[in-house]
Amino acid sequence: MTTYPYLKITTIAAALIAAAMVFQSCHHAEAPEKDNKFRVTDSFLGSLLIDTVQEASALTQITLTGNIAPDETKMVKIFPLVSGVAEGVNVQLGDAVHKGQTLAILKSAEMAGYTKDYISSEADVRNTRRIFESTQDMYKGGLASQKDLEQAQSDYQKAVAESKRAGAVISINKSNETGYEVKAPISGFLVEKNLTSNTQVRADNSQNLFTVADLSTVYVLVNVYESDISKIQTGDPVKITTLSYPNNVFNGNIDKIDNMLDPDNKVMHARIKITNPGNLLKPGMFANIMIKAKSGEQLPFINRNTLVFDNDRDYVVVVDGKAKVHIQPVKVAKTVEDRAYISNGLKPGDRIVASRQVYLYESLKN
Repeated sequence: MTTYPYLKITTIAAALIAAAMVFQSCHHAEAPEKDNKFRVTDSFLGSLLIDTVQEASALTQITLTGNIAPDETKMVKIFPLVSGVAEGVNVQLGDAVHKGQTLAILKSAEMAGYTKDYISSEADVRNTRRIFESTQDMYKGGLASQKDLEQAQSDYQKAVAESKRAGAVISINKSNETGYEVKAPISGFLVEKNLTSNTQVRADNSQNLFTVADLSTVYVLVNVYESDISKIQTGDPVKITTLSYPNNVFNGNIDKIDNMLDPDNKVMHARIKITNPGNLLKPGMFANIMIKAKSGEQLPFINRNTLVFDNDRDYVVVVDGKAKVHIQPVKVAKTVEDRAYISNGLKPGDRIVASRQVYLYESLKN
């Protein structure tokens, strides 16, 4: 009889232990799991750069060829004004010359005649002035008639006019004791030379003796193929490189486009006027021209640095509300310099993250 209370107590204890284990098991099963999902806070989003997707006529980049040429408005051809024999031709093609520099001397019989005419005209002015003054005095004393005074005055006026003409001829045809001086009318570079010492020169010759060009600005003459004519227009920005200076980029704009094709090369010519710092660009140099032209397409564009490239696709991080962002795959139609034109995935007005987008992309992707 004494064993029954012991068994009863043991049974109750075992039941209590089992109940406690079940309760503990249920408590652990109902505990919530910790949420480790990445979230963007308002303060973090506020620290990022946000760009708005724009829409514009898409640009396309065309690469053409051309060559450097002097600026026609700063180029002077020098023709002889007298006949003679060339002496003292001491300049060479490509030399830098300054305004007023003597390029050559011509021994000219014509210049001797001009000098004689000028000296004679000066002497006539002195003689006719003396006669005119003397006749005036005689007229006042009643020793000369009105007609005599008018004749003396007319002779003096004709002598003055002839002296001015002869002086103008001499001033145009610069000369010294050695002969007629061919001078540079502007400062620049000698880009054409058709004269050597002992050459006989005629004033009616259609060929110029020298050409001097100021190369502070130059033209780039571009060859435009028929397939590219519709893509370019006046004002398009261009970048120019040369074989001589491959690391130097010269910027400019198209300022003239011809209206007809070159019959020999079957290309249309366009012209770009650019500054030439240090006179680096020389006439005749070959040039590569990159033109940013409008393609006619209206596409949204973003800065290409906002793109994230992963697994052979492009992505952006789009802001779609307060502290809400998501990854958006996009299709890039073309890139021109820092612009990426989007054909699918974005529309004008969308807002995208423009800083730390790679970090956001990796965090959101995981």
